[in-house]
Amino acid sequence: MIDYNDFIKLDLRVGLIKSCEFIPKSKHLYRLLVDCGEKNLRQIITGISKFYSSKELVEKKIVVLTNLIPKIIMGLESQGMLLAADFNGEPFLLEIDERKGKKVPIGSVIK
Repeated sequence: MIDYNDFIKLDLRVGLIKSCEFIPKSKHLYRLLVDCGEKNLRQIITGISKFYSSKELVEKKIVVLTNLIPKIIMGLESQGMLLAADFNGEPFLLEIDERKGKKVPIGSVIK
């Protein structure tokens, strides 16, 4: 169990995947550029290439943890984390529900 004050430390945002490329010499890594409503796109390294094609990911609105300490993976800095449900070891990306005519802006805070 965690206290609510611990939960609110997480900065979860709506992000839009702008580009996705396979990282050479890796087994399952993609380099994503994600728009989280900030001045610059975020580079996120993720190991989901055996579950999602690059084409499936580009232009997908997702949930991003933006205040995670950056980590170097395969020589590239990962500046966040995609959120996904795990079902039998397979990730299912959390997507943004957009009802008729109502678009959730990129960078919106998730509470």
